[in-house]
Amino acid sequence: MTIVHQQARGSAYTHLTRWGRALVLSLALVTAAGSTAAADPVSERRGGTPDFGPNVTIFDPSMPVEQIQATLDATHAKQVDNEMGTTRYAYLFKPGTYGTADKPLQIKVGYYTEVSGLGASPADVVINGKIEVYNRCLNNAGPNCIALVNFWRTLSNLSLDINAKGQDGCRASANFWAVSQAVSLRRLNIAGGGLSLMDYCTDGPQYASGGFIADSKLPATTNGSQQQWLTRNSEVAGWSNGVWNQVFSGVVGAPDDAAFPTPPYTTLENTPVSREKPYLFVDAKGKYNVRVPSAQKNTRGVTWANGMTPGRTIPISDFYVAKPGDSVHTINAHLALGKHLLLTPGLYDIARSINVVWPNTVVLGLGHATLTAVRGATPLEVADVPGVVVAGVTIDAGLQESPVLLRVGKRHGWGWSSQTNPTTLSDVYFRIGGPHVGKTDTALEVNSDNVLIDHTWVWRADHGVEGFTDTQRWNTNTGRKGAVINGDNVTATGLFVEHFQQYNTTWNGENGTTILYQNELPYDPPTQADWMNGNVEGYAGYKVGDKVRNHTLYGGGVYVFNQNNPQIHTENGFEVPRTPGVKLNHIMTVNLSAGIIDHVVNDVGDAADMTKVGQPVYIKQYP
Repeated sequence: MTIVHQQARGSAYTHLTRWGRALVLSLALVTAAGSTAAADPVSERRGGTPDFGPNVTIFDPSMPVEQIQATLDATHAKQVDNEMGTTRYAYLFKPGTYGTADKPLQIKVGYYTEVSGLGASPADVVINGKIEVYNRCLNNAGPNCIALVNFWRTLSNLSLDINAKGQDGCRASANFWAVSQAVSLRRLNIAGGGLSLMDYCTDGPQYASGGFIADSKLPATTNGSQQQWLTRNSEVAGWSNGVWNQVFSGVVGAPDDAAFPTPPYTTLENTPVSREKPYLFVDAKGKYNVRVPSAQKNTRGVTWANGMTPGRTIPISDFYVAKPGDSVHTINAHLALGKHLLLTPGLYDIARSINVVWPNTVVLGLGHATLTAVRGATPLEVADVPGVVVAGVTIDAGLQESPVLLRVGKRHGWGWSSQTNPTTLSDVYFRIGGPHVGKTDTALEVNSDNVLIDHTWVWRADHGVEGFTDTQRWNTNTGRKGAVINGDNVTATGLFVEHFQQYNTTWNGENGTTILYQNELPYDPPTQADWMNGNVEGYAGYKVGDKVRNHTLYGGGVYVFNQNNPQIHTENGFEVPRTPGVKLNHIMTVNLSAGIIDHVVNDVGDAADMTKVGQPVYIKQYP
């Protein structure tokens, strides 16, 4: 690490199986004997600065702006084109003010980079300047500057006073945040200028395919060429534009959706279930802690308007601070003893599951910490217990097929859950292929009841550097099912699932709710025979199980781009039981220039075919 200048677990033993109790006790005994891990550093026990490793940089407001700028510029230069790279970074700002009116701090954020404040409130860290993402210019013949692959970056927990001093006329017109999937904006207070979610200065606006904002106060915002976007529990001074699917949930100042689909807005007055992502902060005594927000029901606006976000504070000494190279045996021993887990930036090879067994455990990743499956392992297993929070973690499939990459609860498990304290996944991302060959049967499997999925991108890669062509990818990067939801009372706010070889999302649990769903069907089926669901042509992008009687979706889109064989058909974008309790609100399909979706849902709706390229087919409500 570069430094510049429990809640009680409850009576968990009564709910653990005999095998589980034995495991916990044996691991505890091994650790107590000193066989699995060294003791926590003295500075960490006393609340001082933990050792977060070499890829976390902590800034202090006493540092010259020029030095901070140089540090961030150097990382951006390395990361701006490092889409499939292995380096991960987190830049954390201690409470204070950075930059001035005459010397603003101009930050550009590249791949696998987190920029976050260390205040208890977003107001505690103020940056005068800009924090931006521009279109990425690819090294192809001719101009090819796009935002469609601007993935994997995080901005959170600070105030930004927009200052464009020193930028040219076009760049001075707004703070640009031109991103796509696996990017989150959280706990921000932005003022002093406009926010644009597209970059119209680099080779035109181009399309972008994001994105997600939560718990933030925003100025007038231009959505521009973003194909889909979810803004949740925030305040906006204004919102303009939108391409296909823009959703607002619990947002003060959100636009009205009465004219849907022109513009394509979907607006919910309140968010039915929410929990903000945990965040690292430094208290008044200089000690490091993690704030874990409480779950909320039927809320709107930011959580920090009237003081500290409701929740609990966990001292950093209650976390095992892991680094790449740490053994899973060591990590599991600390988890079994009741520690929380903080994953510092980097790649972790996981040949056996990390097991989260206690309720209310927090697993927090910094700088897009990445767990990679080895030898067909399931990298992360969460027990059927309430209140677990997993946040800021990316999970990659490995060379040998894994049955699943993240499993929450066992099928027909203990059934111990809580409506008021849901297990929560925040900014948890999945990848099958891209930097290397990846194989899994299922990416995300949720078996527990009362789970909240708050922003995830579940991606079977449509491009990468694995060393084979697009036509070979179908039989090499294999991922059959994206998200499988078997638990009851599961809520998803921001569910992005793409390119799987069977159903991208299968929802079998009762009383499920999804607020914004985005899907691209797989690009790469070689033939129609490869894309058949029995006698049905293709798999719907969103499938609600035949036995489900109550389910609600707000704002859903399924896109088709069968580039390997443009003649391929998919019968329906959405497939749901025909029953009054299953309701789809504001759904659409769209053709991206190859392939055909014959109907929007259950043989209803016109075809998204080659006569309607880029023109969505909307259904306001089904049934």
